[in-house]
Amino acid sequence: MTHRRRIALSAALALSLTLVGPMAAPIALAQTSMSDPLDARDARRVERMEQVVRELRAIVFQGRDTGRPVVVQPAETDYRIEELNRRLTDLESVITRLTGQIETTNFELRQSRDKTTALENQLAAMNQKIAALEVFTGVPPTGGGGTPSSFSGPPPTASGGGSPQADFDRARGLMLSGDYSAAEAAFETFVGRHGNAGLAPEANYWLGKTLVVRGADAEAASAFIAAIRGWPTTAWAPDAVLELSRSLIALGRSSEACQTLSELGRRYPAAAPSIQSRAAAARTQARCG
Repeated sequence: MTHRRRIALSAALALSLTLVGPMAAPIALAQTSMSDPLDARDARRVERMEQVVRELRAIVFQGRDTGRPVVVQPAETDYRIEELNRRLTDLESVITRLTGQIETTNFELRQSRDKTTALENQLAAMNQKIAALEVFTGVPPTGGGGTPSSFSGPPPTASGGGSPQADFDRARGLMLSGDYSAAEAAFETFVGRHGNAGLAPEANYWLGKTLVVRGADAEAASAFIAAIRGWPTTAWAPDAVLELSRSLIALGRSSEACQTLSELGRRYPAAAPSIQSRAAAARTQARCG
């Protein structure tokens, strides 16, 4: 290359630099404006990606350390899981409270049943005592003509064989002495020997009383039925009807007991207040309509 060409090339290069020079600044400025910081939306995306990466890393480490399969859940469901856990905790608290209330109620029910059973046992014992006391506090016995029977002297034996009045007084004396077993045998002997005597209905009445004390309800009911056959108008008859109804209740024959109590009110409307009070209790026990 000649010296002239070198000079011309140098001039052309200088001219080109001169022309390009004024445009270089705007291009540089344009390039500078393209490298602005990320806006807020991009920053959130980057943060979310970093969170996902952290979770994936934890999952990988967990799978590597435990050797168990890991269920991968999206990061945005974490708050739902927390909400479900909170609700489960609340439900557990409610269930625990309800369980405690149910246990308290069951305990109170058991106590009530125990008290009811104890009261029923006490009532049964009182009824037995009352039945035994009625032997001494019942209506005074009367003879066939309606006059009170009398008894004096030491307690007789159960053996009979004398007159109907003597045998009756002997059996009655055994009852008054508290020997119910011997009195029962004596009254049975009396009704067997003097079944047609005027004292036979009353003897059956007192025989029923001794059987009630022993708890022989079926035999007592038969004795009371024999005592009130014909609906006698003696003083002991209302009590005999009442005792019959109570024996029927003890035998589980509430319907017949209610019929008997109805006859008591119809046949003996002027019965003593104590008889009427006990009859009302018997109606309640038999659930009479």
